[in-house]
Amino acid sequence: MPVLIAACAFAMTLVGGIVAHRIGDRRHLVLGLAAGLMLGVVGFDLLPEALETQPREVFGVPAALLMFVAGFLALHIIERSVAIHRAHEGEYAPHAHGHGHAHDPVKGIGITAAAALVGHSVMDGFAIGAAFQAGSTVGIVVAIAVVSHDFADGFNTYTITRMYGNGQRRAQMLLTADALAPVAGAAVTLAFTIPAGVLGLYLGFFAGFLLYLATSDILPEAHSPHPSSSTLLCTVAGAGIMWLVIGLAD
Repeated sequence: MPVLIAACAFAMTLVGGIVAHRIGDRRHLVLGLAAGLMLGVVGFDLLPEALETQPREVFGVPAALLMFVAGFLALHIIERSVAIHRAHEGEYAPHAHGHGHAHDPVKGIGITAAAALVGHSVMDGFAIGAAFQAGSTVGIVVAIAVVSHDFADGFNTYTITRMYGNGQRRAQMLLTADALAPVAGAAVTLAFTIPAGVLGLYLGFFAGFLLYLATSDILPEAHSPHPSSSTLLCTVAGAGIMWLVIGLAD
C-alpha cells in the first residue's frame, strides 16, 4: 500500500510540473487548497499521533513536540543555506536572463534548489511508509497530505529550474527524478519496522517539516500573485476536508 500511494505521488508530481508548464491564472487556488490540507494533517493527526506514540518528556516538554520544532527549524536552515525559498527569487531573478552559458552559476542555483526538492521528496515517500506503520488512519491522511504537497513540489521543481535559466529538457529530467523520489522512499520502509518510540519522534519531526512547507513556501506563493479571498477560502476548505477525512477514517 505505501508504494502504491507513492505511485500516486509520482503521478501528482508530474501533474504539478505539467501544470507549471501550462497553467493559466488558477494556480493560487490549487496551492491554497494544498496548504490547507497540509495544515489539517499537522494539527488534526500527525501531532496527536506523535504525542500518543511517544509520550516521553524532556525537561518538561514532550519529546515529540521538540522534534516538531526541530523539523520546522531544520527545513528553514536548509532552505536558507541552498537558496530554495521563494524569498530569494528577487535576489537572483534579475540575473537569470542574458546568461546563456552552460556553466552559468545562476543556472547552478536552479539545479541545486531542484535537487534539494528531489531529496525531500524521498523523505515524503519515507513518511508515507512510516505513517502506515503507525496505523491505517495515519497512513491515509499523511498520504493525502503528501500527494497534495507533491503537486506543489512538481510545480516548484519545474518552475525553479526554468526560472534560473535552465532549458526545458533539464527541467523535465529533474521533474522526473522528483516524481520517482517518493516511490524510492516508500520502498525503503518495506525493509524494516520502525520502533514505536522512534516512530513518534519521526511523526513529530515530519509535522514540523510539513508546517514549514505550508506556511513558509506554499501559502506565500499562493497569495503573492493573487491576495484574494478565494485563495483563503480554499485554504480553510483544505483544513476542513482533512478534519472530515480523519473523522471518517477513525
